[in-house]
Amino acid sequence: MSATDDQPIPQAPRCTGPRRLGLSGKLLLLTIPLVMIALLMIYVPSIANFWTNRLNDRLAAANTAALVLDAAPLGMVPDSLARQILTSVGARAVAIKMGQQRRMLASADLPPAIDRDIDMRTLTVWSAIVESFETMLERGNQTIRVVGPAPGGAQFIEVVVDEKPLRQAMYRFSRNLLLVSLGIAMLAAGLVYLALHYLFVRPMRRLTANLVGFHENPESAARIIVPSQRGDEIGVAERELSDMQRDLVSMLSQKSRLAALGLAVSKINHDLRNLLASSQLLSDQLASVPDPRVQRFAPKLMRSLERAIDFCQSTLSYGRAQEAEPDRRMIQVEPVVTEVRESAGLAADASITWISAIERSLSIDADPDQLFRVLLNLVRNAAQALESAKGDAATLQIRITGRREGSVAIIEVSDTGPGVPAKAREHLFEAFQTSGRLGGSGLGLAIAAELVRAHGGDIHLVEGTIGATFRISIPDRPVELQSIRNERARA
Repeated sequence: MSATDDQPIPQAPRCTGPRRLGLSGKLLLLTIPLVMIALLMIYVPSIANFWTNRLNDRLAAANTAALVLDAAPLGMVPDSLARQILTSVGARAVAIKMGQQRRMLASADLPPAIDRDIDMRTLTVWSAIVESFETMLERGNQTIRVVGPAPGGAQFIEVVVDEKPLRQAMYRFSRNLLLVSLGIAMLAAGLVYLALHYLFVRPMRRLTANLVGFHENPESAARIIVPSQRGDEIGVAERELSDMQRDLVSMLSQKSRLAALGLAVSKINHDLRNLLASSQLLSDQLASVPDPRVQRFAPKLMRSLERAIDFCQSTLSYGRAQEAEPDRRMIQVEPVVTEVRESAGLAADASITWISAIERSLSIDADPDQLFRVLLNLVRNAAQALESAKGDAATLQIRITGRREGSVAIIEVSDTGPGVPAKAREHLFEAFQTSGRLGGSGLGLAIAAELVRAHGGDIHLVEGTIGATFRISIPDRPVELQSIRNERARA
């Protein structure tokens, strides 16, 4: 814990300004311009097609009139009949070209000049769009000469029409098209908006509301979101959020339990340290008793009291649960194992068979006190696992083996109990996760793993063995060759 750990962590300021446009409003504002763009894309080719069809209709009517006018005897048509034909066609003049001859079939009130020429034979899509909008943007009543293919052997036919009636017809068509398209587009936009709202906006609101509620009380399991059965990305987000919230609730519960436990342990250890100090004074006086049995057990009792006082002091140091750095040195493993057996009460226990298979003179580069704690936790767990097992001393066994593989010392603690449940293996070395015994704290394996890792080693459960087997691997510290050469030189 650093010097600033007890200071509150400043939280990021939350936005308290006016609420901005929500996701639904943004979706609506996005839908409206998209609908307008769709209407524009429909309108532009439609008005160009209407303009082209109207001019082709004039050419078709002019072709029919040309057949009537050309069929007249000697090409003589009364003016009244010619005007009626031109009025029905909606044109001012009709002409046709055959070979090198250009013939005016009928005319009425021709202007002195033609304002625009449109050749339907070479008209492209883009030019039709441009010409149609030019027609709509013009003012007044201009005259247009439209040229198109002619029937029979004629090269082309020409018809002169007024632009104003065509423009008015285009205005009416535009108004009707826009009204119908707008109605259809608004209906489609409404359906799209509702579909997106129910498919995406409402689930996102649900996720947002759950996040806000969970932020207010992250320790409450009731605030965990219940994922839906959706198989898309939103369903995946809901399930992942639910799993994350469950893990966070479990972690916060564990942290709260650790804090409460730390406070309780600190209070207890404060008084326990004083009691142990008094016991240590009594043990010093006990060491002076000349009884051989007292002389045999007094040093072990004093050593146990010293360890207990050190543990209490380390816990009381600013309330920290951090272990001290290991004081490593080369020690013999067998004496530590013997002391572990006596401290666990297995030396006089005839119901459990103790088997020690330590290599002769096996040494390990470790802190003797921390190695003692590691082995004691593992042996006690093994003994507790065997308490509920049925059998005699031949079947209830605790076995400790030790060997060296190069620069790595390996110690295994195994038992013939029921083994570790599959559910507990995932969080085997985490605090408060593996204790299934009434009154157990779930800290033994967590403490053992922390101490082994402090030595740069590893502890894990060996698979495929009877009962449970824990393997501890502690490598020797690297040696500086220069320091060894200097020591040899001084020697």
